[in-house]
Amino acid sequence: MEHKKTICFEIRTVANLIKRNVDKYAAKNYGSNLTEIQSWIIGYLYNNRGQDVFQRDIKSEFLIRRPTVTSILQTMEKNGLITRESMAFDARLKKLLLTPKAMEIISVIEEEVERFETGLCSGVSEEELRTFFSVMDKLKKNLE
Repeated sequence: MEHKKTICFEIRTVANLIKRNVDKYAAKNYGSNLTEIQSWIIGYLYNNRGQDVFQRDIKSEFLIRRPTVTSILQTMEKNGLITRESMAFDARLKKLLLTPKAMEIISVIEEEVERFETGLCSGVSEEELRTFFSVMDKLKKNLE
């Protein structure tokens, strides 16, 4: 009996494989203190270092719930990857900043992401990638 493919199952399977590979690399090189989402957040903060980035920005960018973001950021702060700085105009708002420890590993993370992305796209044409991203944009829009 042939299994009918579904978008949800295929996306879930690929996401699990990506997470497993990224976590394996991070554990090998940084111990269990750096997870996939933490490395993505470090990259996001680094790429937006000229702007004030807050917890709500992480929530929006990565489409994760507030309690989850809170937990991730607390762990990152505890592990010395980020600090939170109160804003003068509203002490409740805390700007997220990378620590020197996170800055030391950012270039390695960026290189690894580039290497991983290149391997992931091996054998996929530019036209197929454009189609993939177009379809993904439509799927995301349908879910909003």
